Amino acid sequence: MGTPLALIAAGVLAYGAVFGTFGGDAEPHAAAAPAPVPGDATAAVAAMQPGWNLGNSLDAGPEETSWGQPRTTKNLLDSVRAQGFKSIRIPVTWSDHQGATPNYTVDPAYMSRVKQVVDWAITDGLYVVIDVHHDSWQWTSKMSTDHDKVLARFDTTWRQISAAFRNEPAQLVFESVNEPQFDNADNTRKAQLLNELNASFHKVVRASGGNNKNRLLMLPTEVCTPDQRLMDSLVTTIKSLHDSRLIATVHYYGYFPFSVNVAGSTRFDAQARGDLDKTFKRMRDTFVAQGIPVVLGEYGLLGYDNGPGAVERGEMLKYFEALGHAARTNKVTTVLWDNGSFYDRGKLRWKDAGLYRQIKSSWTTRSATASSDHVFVPKSGPVKDRSLTMKAATLTRLVGDRSPGVNATLQAGFSRGVTWRIQVVTYDTPVQSDTTGTTASFRIPTQFRGDVLATMQATYADGGNAGPTSWTPYQQFNTAFAPDYAKKTIRLTPAFLNALKDNTRVKLTFHFWSGATVTYHVTKSGSTVTGTTS
Repeated sequence: MGTPLALIAAGVLAYGAVFGTFGGDAEPHAAAAPAPVPGDATAAVAAMQPGWNLGNSLDAGPEETSWGQPRTTKNLLDSVRAQGFKSIRIPVTWSDHQGATPNYTVDPAYMSRVKQVVDWAITDGLYVVIDVHHDSWQWTSKMSTDHDKVLARFDTTWRQISAAFRNEPAQLVFESVNEPQFDNADNTRKAQLLNELNASFHKVVRASGGNNKNRLLMLPTEVCTPDQRLMDSLVTTIKSLHDSRLIATVHYYGYFPFSVNVAGSTRFDAQARGDLDKTFKRMRDTFVAQGIPVVLGEYGLLGYDNGPGAVERGEMLKYFEALGHAARTNKVTTVLWDNGSFYDRGKLRWKDAGLYRQIKSSWTTRSATASSDHVFVPKSGPVKDRSLTMKAATLTRLVGDRSPGVNATLQAGFSRGVTWRIQVVTYDTPVQSDTTGTTASFRIPTQFRGDVLATMQATYADGGNAGPTSWTPYQQFNTAFAPDYAKKTIRLTPAFLNALKDNTRVKLTFHFWSGATVTYHVTKSGSTVTGTTS
């Protein structure tokens, strides 16, 4: 890698005055006394911005560490608070810690553990949200066919939570149920069932006394989806309860094809940006404009959660920059979903400090971005000017002997927000080789030669789409295929291979970020898979 250079690139948008600098990994700090919670719910929700999710911990099953995260410590919460977060959502799944019908008694040791984590966060001066989390698909989803049993369990669960936390300060917020869903029900029935759950939750908590009489309560849409119909239904529920201490909540993971890298949506383009802008406008117009505060209880990118490389880093930075701006201008409090992908809970540091700086910057200001964070230069042939007004002579100097891979890293500085990193990369068209394998284990030998995989198309000879994602030829990154740059292979997953027709040749077209494409063919015969370059 070459020496980083400072670059102010003409033609790249810049904003305003210098904002300042951000530390990547602040040290845990002394406990902060909780600030008084505003009496107005809208002001209280504004004070919760920004927030962070302790995902895949107390919502994991059957134990706190079952999904790969370490046991939560006070040092972790201290560290999260030091990063600048004002609130923490602690998802809690109760199913594995409850007794049998009719009492569904919560294990006292588990209730005590949840309370311990909550108290640590409150001591740090954080607002805290707890909920009924994966229970939503484990048992509340059966409400349409087992109504009375589900409602009884839901009510007794919340009676126990309410009793255990009734004297907690006002910084603690209750959320009725995460991403509620209902099996075997039409839209009208689903709306009725969710209204019943939310209303029953409200009644149980308020009747439990103590600080629960005025505690902030958060109510979701169906599956926490920010569709207009579902938000309108929630507004109806909230208005019917005549309670000024209620909050609406939805989730947003971006325009789905971009969020998971499927259907060729590799970029945060006009369609992905338009989906984001329209969604936040709907939140503002439906909730905020009617005096109902709204919390985006989870946000992120699904592809980032599912493994590296699915969403290209520069496109991801653009997304988080735009989301922060949309949330701020539409008065939506945000809570980053983190299942361990963002913050390393063992080392107490961000796995990608630059990504965190972009997210943090978006809480208060705009940042400029270039069209891409990579400039690809071919291994041979003439070097041409690039749209960042990077002249051929400059690129020629930066790439040196044109060794494949990153030859230089530039930093584009702007008048406000974070810098934009641009990697200058030498590439040659990737080369693949013939191979055989099985549906359980098949890897295409690939010499990447400095290039980076963007997506893959799969089609049959008749032009039909091949693979599990049958509605598009472009398959899902890390679900159907995944590159391994260190091992110089591209893995085709069992899910992809098992979806192919037997003894039928499939054409794969691999698209790389340089613009290069490589064609490969696979044929499945029973459990045997053959791959050829011709």
